[in-house]
Formats: sequence, C-alpha cells, structure tokens
Amino acid sequence: MLYDKLKSYSQSGVYPFHMPGHKRHFYNEKLPYELDITEIDGFDNLQNPSGCIKAVEDKAARLYDVKKAFISVNGSTGGVLAAVRSMTKRGDHVLVARNCHASVYHAIELLGLKPEYILPEYYEKCDLYAWVSAKQIENKLEEYGDISLVILTSPTYEGVCSDIKAIAKVCRNNGAKLFIDEAHGAHFPFSESFPQEAVKAGADAAVVSLHKTLPSMTQTALLLTDSEELSQKLKSNLAFFQTSSPSYILMASVEMCLDYIETNKSEFEIYTENLNRFYNSAESLSRLKLLNKYDFDFGFDLGKLVITTKNTNLSGVELAKILRKKYKLEIEMSSLNYVIAMTSVCDNRSGFDRLIKALLEIDSNCLTAKEISSPCFKPSVPEQSFSPCRAENFSSSTIKLDYAENKASLEYIWAYPPGIPLIVPGEIISCETILLIKNLINGGVSVYSSQNNLKNNLCVSVVEFD
Repeated sequence: MLYDKLKSYSQSGVYPFHMPGHKRHFYNEKLPYELDITEIDGFDNLQNPSGCIKAVEDKAARLYDVKKAFISVNGSTGGVLAAVRSMTKRGDHVLVARNCHASVYHAIELLGLKPEYILPEYYEKCDLYAWVSAKQIENKLEEYGDISLVILTSPTYEGVCSDIKAIAKVCRNNGAKLFIDEAHGAHFPFSESFPQEAVKAGADAAVVSLHKTLPSMTQTALLLTDSEELSQKLKSNLAFFQTSSPSYILMASVEMCLDYIETNKSEFEIYTENLNRFYNSAESLSRLKLLNKYDFDFGFDLGKLVITTKNTNLSGVELAKILRKKYKLEIEMSSLNYVIAMTSVCDNRSGFDRLIKALLEIDSNCLTAKEISSPCFKPSVPEQSFSPCRAENFSSSTIKLDYAENKASLEYIWAYPPGIPLIVPGEIISCETILLIKNLINGGVSVYSSQNNLKNNLCVSVVEFD
C-alpha cells in the first residue's frame, strides 16, 4: 500500500517544492532491493570505515573544505545528538537558541544538561524567528560564566542566517564551544550566492542534511568539523546514535550526491540564475510578498522561497491549499502568515515558472486586509520550573489545555514542520502560550505533543506553580 501511494504520487503531475532535494529525478523506479546488503566482505563498515565508505567521507571533507566529514544515515538528528554528546559532559550548562530543532532539546534531556535559552530577533513582517547576534551571545556568556556549549540554528527553516564568524570569536573568547545545526545549508559551499558554511566561519562542528537541498536520499546527512581532537568523539558518538546496520543504499546516495556536486558545478550557476529570475519576477507581486536577502542583517538562503500572506485575506495555510489543489504545487511548509517553497539545484526552470505564474494569479485575486486573518502571538521563552531531564520525577495528571495555565508541562508541544518546541517538559504553561497553541490549531497548523493527545488532554505535573 505504501509503495502504491508513493508511485501514484510520483505520477500525479504535482511539482515538489519540498524536500528531498533530488526532487524525485534520481530515483523513479521500484525500490532497488538488489542493492540492499549488510556489512559483508569488501564493502567497509560505517562505524569504522577504512575502504569505500571512508573514501566517500574523505570526498565529503574535501568538497566541504573541512578536515573531517562523517556520514549520518539517521539524518541531521543523529548528527545533532552525537555532536552535543561529544561537546558536553553530563550536567553542563549550555546556551541554546529557542528556535532549535526538537533533536537539540532531546539531546539536552538525554544528557542531563542545564539549558539557558536565547530568543533570536523576531521578524514581524511575517512572524518568524530570524538571527541571533554576537552581542546577544556575548551578553549571555558573560552573565552566566560557565556555559560550555552554544547551540544555534543557521540557516533557520526559513533560510535566515546568523553572523557565525562573529559568534565563533565570542565563543572562543569566553571558553565555549559552538555547534551549528546547519541542516538546511548543505548547498552553501557550492555557489557564492549562498552564505558561508558554518565550520569555515569558525564553528567547532556543524551538521548538514544532504537530503534537504541536494540530490541525496531522505535520511542522509554529514557531520563536519575542523577539529582533530573533536573528530574521534564525533565518530564514537555517531555510532552510539546510529543503527549498527546502516543502509548501503543511503550511503551510496551520499556518494552519488557528492559525485554530482563535483561534476556538475555549472548546474549551481543555472540554479542561482533561476532563483534570481524568480526573485525579479516576484517584484510584480503587490499583496503577497517574497522575502529576500535585503530583509536580513547577516545572510539569507535565496533557495528558500518564503512567501508572506500577512495583511492579505489569505493565511499561509490557505495559500498552500490553493497551490496544492488548483496548481498542483506542493510546498514544504505553511504557517499562519507565510509558506516556504524549498528549492534545490535539481529544480528546473519550468518548475519556477509554474510557481511564479500561480503566485501572480493568486496575488491578483486576493485582497489587502488591514489585519491578518489569523493573528499571531509573539512566542517567548516560558518560565522553567525544572530541567527536562527531571520531568520523570514528577507525578503527572492529564487535563484539558484550557485548564493548564500555571502548570508545568511534562511533555513537548511543537508545530510541525519545522519541529521547534513551543513548550518543553519542566516549563510553565502561560495563558499566552495556550492562546498561541489554540491559534495555531484553529489556523490549520499541525500542532503535536509528545504523548499525542494534545487535542484532548495535556500531561502536566500535579505540583502547582504560581
């Protein structure tokens, strides 16, 4: 049934403005069972590569211009978990951007870390988190004094970058390591039109998801570092968080992706030309708006087409539905006030033309509104009653969301995509957070909780917190 659904979708005529980055160009036949093997003689071993798999990792290191690159077949999630464990000791104090992916929060919980959160700048043009400044980081490091690791997301899901070079310098001066979740920036080194890759900008380590913006199969990523000392820890911890029976098909797709990058450099020039042409055409939009590099201080990924519906009579969710149903364009993500169309070097000119034609037509038919149809509440960092790793020590009760105010959550709540928690175990649920969650749900955004019962109940501590 699953294979049939996949096959039917592949033949539906829907254009994929979403990941994976290969855009279904590379794999359009039945699943290659004849290539699916285990660790047999002559095929190397991902946990301790010395042959053909090592050659793939060495090629990755060369193309990304770093000293070490490690394959992750558990996506960037595996890389995040491995990196955080490699760069901290249990109980360490860490500084975390609040817009980090759920995997960062899971690492904090698993490793018993003490988190301090930092709010990125809030971009009100379409209600999203943007960059973190070096000054914000410096102030926090000086305030606490014992931060061992700083964890940031750059680029964000929407393509916004922070000034990693300046932040890396601040971290070094204050004795903290810097890890960057760069999952959405795997394509950065291959065109001057994109921001600088994080390790080259001074980060101690970074993870990139090949499958998001490059032609590699879903679940493939790389963990990058220039530190020889850190390399062995990363290698050991990747084995801790990855399967001991990795897919050779996935690893082969990493190799094919790297081969493509190496032999098709001109394709990235064509890609950036298509993007520039799209942005020029989008200047004709009068109500819908396309974010661009001039909107942000420290860099923006032009490959992320972020179209805001704010101050129109459409929500982002409604725009996504129109693109899907009327134009057969499936976008990556829709929020209350914007959508994201994810592009890659494998997108073709006709795909870009289909999207801009659809947007111009929708734009001509939508109305300007004095207020957005789905008002958004600016997220904030909730009060933390206890660290996530202590949640299991508290007796729980399940209650309706409406009655959860001033109670400590014992589960995660997040909107997906992109999987950034709104509430983390141990945090106090405020009236504002309840309103935000309800607003997202009512606006058609998918909101989940880790115990999968958010629509009916929420698991909270029986201890009252004022």
